[in-house]
Formats: sequence, C-alpha cells, structure tokens
Amino acid sequence: MKKIVLTFYILCLTCGVWAQLPEPPLADSIQNASQSDFLPDSIIEAPVQQSWPGNVVERLDRLMEEPLLKKTQLGLMVYDLTADSTIYRHGEKQTLRPASIMKVVTAVAALDRLGGNHKFRTLLYYKGQVADSVLKGDVYCVGGMDPLFDADDMKAFADSLRSLGITSISGRLIADTSMKDDTRLGEGWCWDDDNPTLTPLLIAEKDEFLRSFANVLRGQGIRVDSTLAEGVLPSGAVRIGSRSHLLEAVLQPMMKDSRNLYAEAMAYRLAASGGTRRASYAQARQYIRKLVGRLGLNAGEYKFADGSGLSLYNYVSAELMVSLLRYAYQNPRIYSSLYPSLPIAGQDGTLEKRMTDPVTRGRVRAKTGTLTGVSSLAGYCWTANNHLLCFCIINQGVMRNASGRDFQDKVCRTLCLP
Repeated sequence: MKKIVLTFYILCLTCGVWAQLPEPPLADSIQNASQSDFLPDSIIEAPVQQSWPGNVVERLDRLMEEPLLKKTQLGLMVYDLTADSTIYRHGEKQTLRPASIMKVVTAVAALDRLGGNHKFRTLLYYKGQVADSVLKGDVYCVGGMDPLFDADDMKAFADSLRSLGITSISGRLIADTSMKDDTRLGEGWCWDDDNPTLTPLLIAEKDEFLRSFANVLRGQGIRVDSTLAEGVLPSGAVRIGSRSHLLEAVLQPMMKDSRNLYAEAMAYRLAASGGTRRASYAQARQYIRKLVGRLGLNAGEYKFADGSGLSLYNYVSAELMVSLLRYAYQNPRIYSSLYPSLPIAGQDGTLEKRMTDPVTRGRVRAKTGTLTGVSSLAGYCWTANNHLLCFCIINQGVMRNASGRDFQDKVCRTLCLP
C-alpha cells in the first residue's frame, strides 16, 4: 500500500496536478471490513464480482432503486480525480435548487478571482482639527463587508483615536456603507427565515456598528455627544485605523458551519473586486457566469441569485458542481484554501454527526445543504484504494430532509468501500 501511495504522489507531482496534495486518511479499517458491515441488505443482495470502480457502479445502480427516488428528483455525479474520468452520473444535468452547496459556487469563484489572502477591510478616518484634546470634525467608519469584525477590532479603533490625544468628539460618527447597494436582504429569500442583514458595517455579525462604537468610545473615556449618521468618505480625510481579516479566515466558518452571512459577504467582496462602489450581487453573478463559461458549460442554463443558497431562485446541476470542484482541484491556489474549509465526516462542522463509521469518518469532506424540500451534499472523498473523488448529490422534493441525508450517506459509504 505504501508503494502505491508513494507512486501516486510522484505521478501527481510529475504531472503538476498540485503542489500540496492532502494526505489520504488511513484505510486499514476499511480494507479489513466487509461490505455487510456498512451497507444495507438492499445493496448487498448479490456478491459483487467486479473490480473497482465497476463494483462501485454496481452498488450505486442498486441504490437507484431506493423507494425515496421513486417520488423525488435526484441529481448525482461522481468524478475520479485521480484517474481523470467520470465514475457515475444520474440526472446530472437537471437544474435543481442547491441549498447551501451554493456556498461552494461562491467560494470557488471568490478564490479564483481574489485568492485566499484577499483582505476584508474596515477603515477608520477623521476629517477636521484636533485642538485641546477635542476633535472638531467627523469620524468616518468605512465598511468592507467584514463578518469577522468583533469587539477587539472595535477597541482597536477606539485606541486609534486615543492615540491622537482625543478625549472628546464634537462632530458626527458617520457610517460609510457605499461599498454595496442598499439591499438588506437577498433576492428570493423567505421573509420568515432567520436572514442575515446585508450591510458593509457589522460588529459581531450585527447591524449595530455606530451605536456600539459610540459605547466603546465612552468606555475608553472619549466623550461622544455627536450625531450618528450615514455618509460617504470625503476627500482629504485622514486614515487613522484599519482592521482586516483574510478571505481564508472568512471561508472557514462559511463552509464548516454554513454561515450564510459569511457567504453573502464573500459574494459582495467578489462583486466589488472591479473597483466600483455600490456593488450588487448582479456583479458577482457576472464573475460566476464567466467562470462557468471557462468550465465549458452554458451559464445561461443556471440561475445564481445569492451567495449562500438561501434563495429559492438558485438553480444549478450536479454536473456544474462537480465541474467547479474539479476546477478547484486542478488549481492549487483555490484547492489549498477550499479543501481544508470543508466539513469532515464524523469530525467537525455540519458533518460532525454524520458518517461516523470507520468507512467514511475522516474520508469525506463536503458541504451540506438544506432547504425545505431540498437536501444536498457536494465535495471530495478518498476511496479505499486512495483515489480522490469529487461528487455532488442533490435530492429535491424530499418531504423529510433526513431521508435525503440518509441517501447521501449511503452514496458516500459506497464510494469509500473497497
């Protein structure tokens, strides 16, 4: 086995697939397990005679007889990245609602254009004069859609003012949110969902920036009698503070914990990458469509409505999702950030309590998705013979999302078994 893995690594490096290939999880427990230990009777009625991947195809064919699939829609595609070939497809071209696997679309597009080292910045300026410890002028907080901006960052802003000897502000505290448009909710979001507020200035993920800033300033001994207002940073303003977080840092909670706000923030950073103010999701959509076109697919066949998958207007296909995952794998700059951000089966994130058996635990890294009637899963998995696969499973029309999750777990077990 060690010789096989070593040969596989040498081939990958020789072919230039990528420089930092993740190590496959140990497969000893899988090699020693029988199929009957992990698959339901309906899948092992007859002994599998074929070698891999023919045996995988045969087992997946049997899964297609599940009662769930007789009354629901399924989009399924599995691609062997190691062998560079498609293993399985079923309804892979159907356009279905992605739910939160839409975050994979957002992540790949943002990493492709911006890179993992891109910074989400929040800036602090003032315009006026400081005399006798009094700022006679305005303080501007310029939002950059950073969902990670927290109390420590706010304290650093207050410290920036204190470092100038300011103990009182006679002007206004002004929020500059001109980085994006005025929309506060995404297109196609249900009004009764727990939706995030889409504003470029956030504190601990809440739309309470200026009020919180004023309170922190007072707590630092800086008198604030000024008005809280909105406006645009004027020319000639002096920058006195900057706080930032890397795109990679935003990506972790976005994917591991499926944080919708983080995905929307990333979509707007993508939208604003052209340098214009008042960015809208329509601009992010343009970049996504261009990427889809580069994959050899027709972007006009899909609908991209938001960054998180909350929208009921999103429509993708399993084929599109697999193409994006394959593209990410082929580009080290994307893959080195995307792969570690995905939930790990049986270990963390939204997959912590799923696929905990020895066959799949630690061997599946995938983004989950859940909406009413939709359950989805898309990502990567290591097979027992240490091939790396990418896959997408979308179950639509399911009355119980648990039924979709159960089916997806069976597919992943099938892929991981010898």
